Formats: sequence, structure tokens, C-alpha cells
Amino acid sequence: MTTVLVIIIVWSAVSSPLDRRGITSALFFVVVGLLVALLLPQVLDIRLEALAAERIAEVGLALLLFSDATRLNLRALRSQLSWPTRLLLIGLPLSILVGFGVGLVVFPGIAVASAFLLATMLAPTDAALGQKVISDTSVPPRVRQALDVESGLNDGLGVPFFLVALAIANAELETGFTTAVFTNMALQIGWGVAAGLAAGIFGGLLFRLGDRQGWIAADWRQILALVSALLSYAIAFQLGGSVFIAAFVGGITFGYTVGPVRSVVSMLAEQAGDLLAAITWIAFGALALSLAIPHITWQVVVYAILSLTVVRMLPVAIALAGRGARMQTVAFIGWFGPRGLASLVFALLALERGIPEAEVVLTTVVVTVALSILLHGLSSVPLVAAYHRWYSAHSSRTPDAAEAVSTIVPRRRREIPGASDVGKA
Repeated sequence: MTTVLVIIIVWSAVSSPLDRRGITSALFFVVVGLLVALLLPQVLDIRLEALAAERIAEVGLALLLFSDATRLNLRALRSQLSWPTRLLLIGLPLSILVGFGVGLVVFPGIAVASAFLLATMLAPTDAALGQKVISDTSVPPRVRQALDVESGLNDGLGVPFFLVALAIANAELETGFTTAVFTNMALQIGWGVAAGLAAGIFGGLLFRLGDRQGWIAADWRQILALVSALLSYAIAFQLGGSVFIAAFVGGITFGYTVGPVRSVVSMLAEQAGDLLAAITWIAFGALALSLAIPHITWQVVVYAILSLTVVRMLPVAIALAGRGARMQTVAFIGWFGPRGLASLVFALLALERGIPEAEVVLTTVVVTVALSILLHGLSSVPLVAAYHRWYSAHSSRTPDAAEAVSTIVPRRRREIPGASDVGKA
């Protein structure tokens, strides 16, 4: 643990110049964790049980989703849901279907249930890994908002498909596939939304009351928001709902209830999520990636590449068809769908439950996530610059372009509050 803390301190000291060059925190932590594990294994002693690792990753992602959601302007979001809704309701299921088909082709001997499970594990995109693009003001606000809302909700919406796929893979499914999917979806979404509403309203109303009366001590304002995020997670976990949906809904509800100060009071939850994510990425590089290396085959690499390209980009193109988005925008949104913490949580849950052909499935998930961290991190700076150049020329010729629609975007992650929420490129 000492080495883990030293690694985090080193990143903190040099984070700004590295981040400007596209070296994200996840990329830094994974690479350093892997190098230390391979070169100096005696100094990095990480002995996390699968369940403990799963909880750390889950809570970290939940805190980031909560803090991201608190920054959203709910009133503005209602009028700008076209692109995010299509990405979630059309793009996500199509990503699972395309990933399923690619799995059967790339791994010809794999069981149908295992191919479907693999597709569900890699369908969600990562809200934290995508922040480099989402927070860049040179990207049109409408594009940033679409990616932000999609990545915030698709991990939770993907949970029912994953649980059904896991039950099928382990021959535990007692009802029909369609019934199981809709039953799980109703439970995961229903209880998740209920938990998020309960925690968000409860914490938000108490914050609002205490803030108006001057009852909240300055050093407890941030803690109240952090605990509200943890409360949404805890209620959803106990009820059997999606903790990710609960965190996102809880954040939106809490932010709406407390009002304009939402961007200020969620920063501790955001930073706590970043810290847990850092621990997860170091453990991922040191344990998961180092253990997976001997099992990597050309089929695993091919699937990982296709998962980040065809499996993601084709469904995005179909989902946004007829919405006015130009090919460059569709390609940009399609490419920036990184895989991260949600996929790792699914992998840890599958490892805990035990699945057939675990070596192939889990190795493919680990390689895909690692490749996503590398490629999406390093490509973010040049591709954002190239897209900005195209968008500037396009919007000047076509002021009413779909990408140029004025959209209210939230405070950027880690940004000191105070700037205007409204952004128009």
C-alpha cells in the first residue's frame, strides 16, 4: 500500500503537464502499476480479494457519476435529450448485438452464452476516462453533453443485460430470455431510480434547509454531499437495484434540490471518486494486466480492436442517423466511447461467480480496457484539435448546424467553480 500511495503522490505532483499531453491519470497509473509489478514485484504488495476490489471500483465509479450528475442543469437537459437518448436506447443494445456477433466470429469455438456475456461486459462506456474530451471547451457543447449523459447512464442500463448474460453462462436462468431481461431491467432501473431519488431528495432538502438557516458548518458542506452519494449507493445495493443508476439519479436530484451551489459542494465526492479510481487502476496494471499477458492471443487483440471501433462506432452511426450530425461528428462520438471501470466491475463480478471459458472472456476484457486507456488517452489531444478545426469551419459556413445548437453544459470536472455554466462554441 505504501507504493500505491507514493505512485498517487507522484502523479498529483506532475498531473497538469502530463494531462495536457494526453497522458491521463488512468494511463499513468496502469503503466506504472504494470512496470512496478514486472520489474520490482517485491515493492508492490497488493492483495485485494475480488469482492473488495469490486467494491472499491464500484464505489469509485458511483462517486464520479454522482458528482458529474450534480453538475448537470436538469431544466436544460430536458430540452436536449435527443442525442443522448438515441445513444442509450438504440446505440447501447446495438453495441451488445454487434459485439455478440463479432465474438462468435473471432472466437469460433466459444459458447454462445460466453460471447453474449463478453459483449455485455464491454458495452458500457466510461464516464471518468471520457472526461478529457467532455471537459474540453473546444468540443461543441452539444457533443460534450451527449457523451457526458451517455457515459453517465449506460453503465447502469447495461447491468440488466450483464446479469442475464451471467445467469445464462452459468445455466442459472429459469425463465425465458426476454422475460429475464425485462424483469432484471425493471428491478435494476426501478430500484436504482428509487434509491437515487430517496438519497438525493433527503440529502438535498437537508442541505438546502441547513444552508438557508446557516446551520451547516463550512467543513461539513462537502461531507454532506459525499455521504448523500454513498447513501444512494447503499440503498440501491440493499434493494438490488443498479448502484450506477442510483448514483447518477441521486446526483441529478441532489443538484436540482440544492440549486446553484451544486457545482461547489460536490467536489469532495468527485475527488474521493478519483482517489478510489486511482487505486483501482494501479491494481489493474499490477494484477489484472500482468496476469493476463501470458494468455493474450491474436484473437483477443483482434476482438479488442474491433470492440473499440466497429462494435462501438457502427451502432453510434445508426443511433444518430437522421439527427443532422455530420459524418465527422458521428465518427468523433463513436471513437470516444472508452471502456473502463464498469467493464472491470463486471469482470470482477464474473470472476467471483465463476463462468465457463473465463480465461478467454476475462483476458479479452482486460486487454480491451488496457487498449482503450492507451489509445483514447493518447488520441484525445490530436483528435480534439482536428475536430475543432473542422467544426470551426463547418459552423461558420452552416450556423444552424446540428452540432452548433446552443447547449448548457456543466462545470468541467476538477474546475474551480465560478465560471459560467453556459457554453457555446
